[in-house]
Amino acid sequence: MSIEPEQTTRRARRGHVPPRHGRQKRGGGVVLPAIAGVLAMGLALTGGYVAFAYTSLNNGVTKIDAISPRSKDDGDDVDGQAQNILLVGDDHRPDNATPEEMAELSTESDGGATNTDTMIVLHINADGTQATMISFPRDSYVSIPGVGKGKLNSAFYYGTLNGGGDTGGAKLLIQTIQDLSGLTIDHYVRVSLLGFYQVVKELGPVEVCLNNPVKDPYSGVDLPAGTSELDAKQALSFVRQRHGLPNGDLDRNVRQQYFLSQEARKVLSAGTLLNPIKMNNILSAVGGSIQTDTDLVSLATQMRNLRPGNIQSATIPTLGTPTISTRSGPLSIVEVDTVGLPAFVQGLVGEPEEYTKATAAEPAATTVTVLNGSGVSGAAATATANLTARGFQVGTPGSSDTTQKTQVQYPAGQEAQAKAVAAVVPGAVAVRSASVTGVTLVLGSDGVTVTAPATPGDAAPAPAEESPTAEASQPTEPEPAPSSTDVKNYGQEGVCIN
Repeated sequence: MSIEPEQTTRRARRGHVPPRHGRQKRGGGVVLPAIAGVLAMGLALTGGYVAFAYTSLNNGVTKIDAISPRSKDDGDDVDGQAQNILLVGDDHRPDNATPEEMAELSTESDGGATNTDTMIVLHINADGTQATMISFPRDSYVSIPGVGKGKLNSAFYYGTLNGGGDTGGAKLLIQTIQDLSGLTIDHYVRVSLLGFYQVVKELGPVEVCLNNPVKDPYSGVDLPAGTSELDAKQALSFVRQRHGLPNGDLDRNVRQQYFLSQEARKVLSAGTLLNPIKMNNILSAVGGSIQTDTDLVSLATQMRNLRPGNIQSATIPTLGTPTISTRSGPLSIVEVDTVGLPAFVQGLVGEPEEYTKATAAEPAATTVTVLNGSGVSGAAATATANLTARGFQVGTPGSSDTTQKTQVQYPAGQEAQAKAVAAVVPGAVAVRSASVTGVTLVLGSDGVTVTAPATPGDAAPAPAEESPTAEASQPTEPEPAPSSTDVKNYGQEGVCIN
């Protein structure tokens, strides 16, 4: 079943929908309000306002049952005691938004649309000292449980149908991201467009730095190169921009990650933390615009040791931004490296403790199946033959969707067997996955594979002689990772972006 969510939301019913990148000014085009609120609270509440803030926040926060109960011994929770908070910014305008507020936001009523434009998993390590923001582009074309293929920003909408409401929307979005990333979502926070604006307005101007000037009539951003101080309206334009940027929505994720990091620096300043009036106004603005599954004060205490310099930013790996054909016409999407995504995430959060402690099994006690995601014909059959020659038990080779990174996928409980395979495939990443029932070697386009074992009598290759006239060779630099998956730290002072 294949459904084009872009054609089924309320706004999409208004007629033919052109490719997303060709669309002109979109109502509110949201942003990163959720993260702004959560991190502002998390960092600010460490300043001694917890008791006061508890009442202030809970007066306006809407609690929803977004997280399904699970066992503490859940074998699919790959990062153990670490916390993953799904931060969602949507483009709906609250019922109480006045015409004046709409005008100030350069937008208008959206007719009740429920697409989620900002989706970031905030991963906080077990001791709360390090965090990584993992952005999921809204136009990512993914599998939505019970729906089919569609843009990620429509998953929430589908969950609200048939009486699901906001709780159903949250649960379906969470399940979609869990299936996609391999992470277990522990908490959920959602904030509206107006909520973001109110928080930034209370914080006051936030300084940003650009390497190049930008001017975009669609978002309204108009900034020179160098540093600028943004008020709330300019901040909204800044994080909404995608037109005029080389990678469109992917670069907008960078805008959001950067702005949040700079805002966190501002919140940590003494002028904010030690100003009870300002803190009260910020907390009031946040609380009235949030839906969450948990007590926000408890959530904030988990971030009490977090500092802006310890916040990393990353965007999930992608394979391009093609325009595909749908029943309603062309649709511009972000093609996600769905096969390689769990390996990328594990590179950010670390390998499971069970794998680290495991001792590699013997090849004869290890069964492995090879899937070809490299795009090279015959690669799986060759790797299977080489594994057999090395003493492994092998399954029938097959194919996989294209992926960049070679990986050894394994289910919980087969860490020792996975370690045995990884030992003969240098450069492969071992990834625990609920989608496989046995150890599976997925070959990627990075060229990493298993070689045939050396046979008795094989001579070691002689070292190459240097030409007396040749210049000293330079070490070969590794092929750079796609820019959309670079890990950055935008919380350092003096950082500028394009």
